Amino acid sequence: MTFGPVLTYGSRMNTYGRVLLISLSAAWLAACSRSAETPPAPAPAQPVAEAVTPAPNNAPAALTPDQVARLVRPHSPVFGRADAPVTVIEVLDPACEACKAFAPVVEQLLFTYPEDVRVVVRYADFHPVSLQALRLLAAADKQRKVHELLSALFQRQQEWASHSAPNPARAWLIAHDAGIDVERAKRDAVAPSVDAMLNIEADDLAALKVERTPTFFVNGKPLPTFGAQELMDLVASEVKASASKR
Repeated sequence: MTFGPVLTYGSRMNTYGRVLLISLSAAWLAACSRSAETPPAPAPAQPVAEAVTPAPNNAPAALTPDQVARLVRPHSPVFGRADAPVTVIEVLDPACEACKAFAPVVEQLLFTYPEDVRVVVRYADFHPVSLQALRLLAAADKQRKVHELLSALFQRQQEWASHSAPNPARAWLIAHDAGIDVERAKRDAVAPSVDAMLNIEADDLAALKVERTPTFFVNGKPLPTFGAQELMDLVASEVKASASKR
């Protein structure tokens, strides 16, 4: 699929917004881990000048050919131009607070480089409530509304994925509000093809050694450190390199 309208907050980005996003994401450098039952509490938002030191990335420094082949699958949702020269792979969990915090940063990349960047989404279920949401996202993809639903799930994350009172069934109400045909989605969510997709996602994440979300790869390159500015810098470098080859 191709990218539709950007998120509401992503469509009004400007220079001030970019600074704000960097400050926001700096407070969320502790990503959601596969092994952690409860993510660390967020640090207070800090000015850019006082941003905390980016965390080391657990991903390998370079990928093997087999790992590169696993980065994109035919079922993977694609936001942006399908033929964009720079591919950002984001492994996300819709229940992950750090993924929610990074959503505006990803939108900013698509807003800044509409002709040069595409984002490919891969799914992780590192939280107990995530699996049902992933099935719902797969069903929404069949209606070409995965972007709208993912945005809504992030925006209303506390309604369905709260650590104190999780209510994954509420994700269906959120889907309805996002314009999803819920009755159709309920059928599609349990289709054998979704089971197969979830198995592929799990196998690929294990092969790629992804242990936390969000994890990013840019044109097959893992981030050397985990942070919003680091992601933006790597994407900018790849965009510049692709332009020099034209």
